[in-house]
Amino acid sequence: MKTNAELQKDVQDAIKWEPSLNSAEIGVTAKDGVVSLTGIVDSYAKKSEAEEAAKKILGVKAIVENIEVNYPNSFMKSDLEIANEVIAALKSDYIVPNEKVHVKVEKGRVTLDGELHWNYEREAARNAVKLLPGVKAITNNIKVKSLFHDKVEQQDIENALRSSAINDDGIEVSVSGTAVTLKGTVHSWYAKEEAARIAWKTRGIWEVKNELTVDYEYAF
Repeated sequence: MKTNAELQKDVQDAIKWEPSLNSAEIGVTAKDGVVSLTGIVDSYAKKSEAEEAAKKILGVKAIVENIEVNYPNSFMKSDLEIANEVIAALKSDYIVPNEKVHVKVEKGRVTLDGELHWNYEREAARNAVKLLPGVKAITNNIKVKSLFHDKVEQQDIENALRSSAINDDGIEVSVSGTAVTLKGTVHSWYAKEEAARIAWKTRGIWEVKNELTVDYEYAF
């Protein structure tokens, strides 16, 4: 098991390794597997990338993310300008179905609403927005409503998890109608998120409840 100091250094090194990030902007503390990120960055993309870098480190069980986005005056935009750019970005992304996502912007904070047929479309909508100048935060409230009415087979999800690169021994899958619940223990945050991504690919899925816990010691 990593000490708090070792985990802190590993996360700091991961952030330092990302070319787009200035590690001096981001503070890292670690206690019992919970990593806190603080600081001020000049884009939402950097805020998101710092969090993703931390998630990839073994030993991270949870992340408390308090990084603020503070744009230079030259990049400041009105909510109307941001809203128009968000709409244009969604429209130009071939993965996101046209005019299916509703946009709200308040003080640079973007909220996405609507219904899409696949989770990858939902994720694409967020990714299309996160690089736009002026965006300070994103709330993705888009719901997934599958076009398919196939019965969701628990065995199919279990087989997909078993054939993936993650260790699925500690993952329990349960299906209720169009919802899938994942429970159990995995050894990394990556494994937790990858398990959910695999489950989301199942035809007929409307919801994935990811209740997996992360325990680095579980891997040994």
